[in-house]
Amino acid sequence: MTVKNSEDSAEQSKLPTRKHTALPKAQTLIEALPWLTRHHGRTVVIKFGGNAMIDEELKSAFAQDVVFLRHAGLRPVVVHGGGPQISAALDQHGIPSEFKAGLRVTSEDAMDVVRMVLAGQVQRELVGLLNRHGPLAVGLTGEDAHTITAVRHRPEIDGRPVDIGRVGEITRIDTGAIEALLADGRIPVVSSIARSQDDGHVYNVNADTAAAALAAALGAETLMVLTDVEGLYEDWPDSDEVISRLTASQLEKLLPELSSGMVPKMEGCLFAVRNGVRTARVIDGRVQHSILLEIFTDEGIGTMVVPDGSDQGDAV
Repeated sequence: MTVKNSEDSAEQSKLPTRKHTALPKAQTLIEALPWLTRHHGRTVVIKFGGNAMIDEELKSAFAQDVVFLRHAGLRPVVVHGGGPQISAALDQHGIPSEFKAGLRVTSEDAMDVVRMVLAGQVQRELVGLLNRHGPLAVGLTGEDAHTITAVRHRPEIDGRPVDIGRVGEITRIDTGAIEALLADGRIPVVSSIARSQDDGHVYNVNADTAAAALAAALGAETLMVLTDVEGLYEDWPDSDEVISRLTASQLEKLLPELSSGMVPKMEGCLFAVRNGVRTARVIDGRVQHSILLEIFTDEGIGTMVVPDGSDQGDAV
């Protein structure tokens, strides 16, 4: 017979009732394990925009998320526009902001401002936020190393093409510079400006479109587009229920019914998954750490688009 010391027994009886305040943190990490395993070494392209670009706390949380992805073994690439900042700068220069077919009309004078804001203001701030956590981020524009090449885009309104100035339609992506940075452990931060294919100038390119094109060219695991809504709504404005998952064909049928602001985002998602990207996700950038919530938790947030024929378990 083994006789237990009464003090040992008393001590053991206390163990189940102890409060392990760090246990939820451990549970969260364990929940993330399958996703960390699946995404390790994969490229993730993130389009940075909306309120996340102008709210200081959201900007800081975004930078933390991207750095976390990098240290968790993923290869994040950030693509950004700068709509609010561009509009403010144009106003300061006495240049009116005008939109046609959902795109900013970009005159020669406006293009100079766009270039200055994207490459000289927005990108510099974002690179600085990321580099608070180490020498990680490197900024470049689509002009650099011929990363993005475009021709003049002439959208149609009522069946007739219209001139919206120096707005580009992407014709070619060269991923060499981005791949080199990723191989060196860096985080590329790409401004949505493209070199001209034919006239020696530069073009303003929709950032959603640029992110989708880069994701496809890089063979990314996923494209993530930050927005100012929860995702794609089932029956807006009659319902605020978010569609959590849909296939490329299902999305294509919905496109004509979408609001003008969502069209380039969802067209980008459609292009991405039809050109080799495993999943494309539209998520609410107003939620702090929305990127981590989407990738590393069971619930996820936002709307995920998958290629036709994907099984439910294939896209996580």
